[in-house]
Formats: sequence, structure tokens, C-alpha cells
Amino acid sequence: MRGITITYKYSGEEDAWQAAMNDFIDAINDDPAAADKFNYQVAVADDKETRFHWGRWDSAETLAHVQSQGYFKTFAGKVREFAGGAPSATGHDISLKTNGW
Repeated sequence: MRGITITYKYSGEEDAWQAAMNDFIDAINDDPAAADKFNYQVAVADDKETRFHWGRWDSAETLAHVQSQGYFKTFAGKVREFAGGAPSATGHDISLKTNGW
């Protein structure tokens, strides 16, 4: 299983950020080719500015599918906007995990 961790700081309008996150997660859940194959979480740190995104997927084909969708392109643009440029992104292989993750 492959994954990515994205981090950036954002201190703008919370409703706009929350709406963009909800739209993306809803699109993933509504996409039969991605649901249960591409998982995504977002979090706000205790400082209320640092944002974390964690994505994971089962195969290169699933990732390619998601990245080819309009909802992904819209979301990626929003994240760049919120981050004020390219966010920090680190890809990784998932070695171990607890049940449910």
C-alpha cells in the first residue's frame, strides 16, 4: 500500500477550507472506482493553522484514476491556494498499521 502526507499552514476562512475538504472526500466516497481503494484524511493541528492530509491507495491504477478526475484537479488547485503555493508532500510505502487504518 502506498501513501502520501501533505502539510501546509492556512489561517484563512475556515468555512472555505472545510467546504473544499468535504467536497473532495464526498467525491472520493461517491466514485465507485475509488471508494474503499483510495482513503483520505485531513486534520487541523492544535495551532489551528498547520494542516495535515493523509492519503493512501491500493494500487498505481487507483491513484491514476483519482488523479485523472475533475474533482481531484479542482481539489489540488484549492490545496495550492490554501497553502500559498506547493504544499510539502512526502510519498511513502506503508509498512505496518493498526486494524482499521
